[in-house]
Amino acid sequence: MAINDIPRTIWWEDGKVVLVDQSRLPLVGDLLVCNTYDGVCHAIRGMAVRGAPALGVAAALGVALWATTAGARIDDVESFLAELDRVADEIAETRPTAVNLAWGAERMKRFARDNADVNLSELRDLILQEALAIRAEDEDRNRAIGANGAALLESGSRVLTHCNAGSLATAFFGTALGVIFSAHEQGKIEGVWVDETRPVLQGARLTAWELKLAGVPFKLITDNMAASIMRAGLVDAVIVGADRIAANGDVANKIGTYGLAVLCKEHGIPFYVAAPTSTVDLTLAHGDDIVIEQRDEREVTGVTVSGVIAPDSSAASRAFDLLTDGGPYEVPIAKGHQMVIDRKGGAYRFDGWFRIAPPGVEVYNPAFDVTPAEYVTAIITECGVVRAPFGESLALNCQGSGAIHELG
Repeated sequence: MAINDIPRTIWWEDGKVVLVDQSRLPLVGDLLVCNTYDGVCHAIRGMAVRGAPALGVAAALGVALWATTAGARIDDVESFLAELDRVADEIAETRPTAVNLAWGAERMKRFARDNADVNLSELRDLILQEALAIRAEDEDRNRAIGANGAALLESGSRVLTHCNAGSLATAFFGTALGVIFSAHEQGKIEGVWVDETRPVLQGARLTAWELKLAGVPFKLITDNMAASIMRAGLVDAVIVGADRIAANGDVANKIGTYGLAVLCKEHGIPFYVAAPTSTVDLTLAHGDDIVIEQRDEREVTGVTVSGVIAPDSSAASRAFDLLTDGGPYEVPIAKGHQMVIDRKGGAYRFDGWFRIAPPGVEVYNPAFDVTPAEYVTAIITECGVVRAPFGESLALNCQGSGAIHELG
């Protein structure tokens, strides 16, 4: 088992965008094939692809997909550029918090206009090559983050991480998990504590899956166990990713991150944020300006599950054949539970949502929170390790990096 056993997250194949459907992992490993940029937008909204760096790559590939499909029918440069801008803006607006999404879309818009002096056929090819370059750059940045972060850890480190800032959240390798993977290769990791990360359980579903594939020792815990294991002296560092970092060092990340940072300060544990410079947004003075996405209340009032049914007899196979003969079969379940059974190759797949809260309850479900810079020990980017005062150090670290403030 090694890091290379983890699949790439998103790529270009035969004129289409292909991505791992993370909404069904780890028990179902489906690929989504997007023929249009609308399909990429749907995948982003449904969190089939997620994680700030991966969203930046998805935005770039989505724009390239439009340019080589619907955009190929436009024969006027100005009309092409105007429509490309509209498409890029639409992709960027699918989710508001992760700045990489807007960064990827904006970089593609700027690139297209900077190269508008060539003929349209050549421009479309250049746009695709730029999107592929963004994907390749992402892996290079993540590996540099991993090396920079691993240098901060001592031998025998016990690290806690939250959500999934792993390979699945990027084109490949990961940010916070990239640090852990690099440190593990150097023999520094004794073990990893994996927060399950309610309500969508990215820690339990995705981070645990990645660490298992990579052969990194870990234990899965519920989110509310973190304080207890810190007090017991079982955590040497916390490493998380980020969705947007403001100019003063305030960090927006998965809901629950702020609480971990407060706990770290109370227990004297370093709190590290691992993110590429494309996640830094120097156009925002502080975290209060970051838009926090509100998600569907069903993420809190119930649980989503996916799996594959393996009939244990010919009679069972015939029964499932009958149920799915006319297409997906919605199982009639009382109390608002839902389950759909569908054929998948020679087997059968189910997707379900099961209610755990009483019907009619009010729900507040922000997807992210903001950790004030005063709780952050250091921010690890591909350009190095940044420490307070972040207002000065972040600006220097991001200089010439092509972060969103330089795309203006």
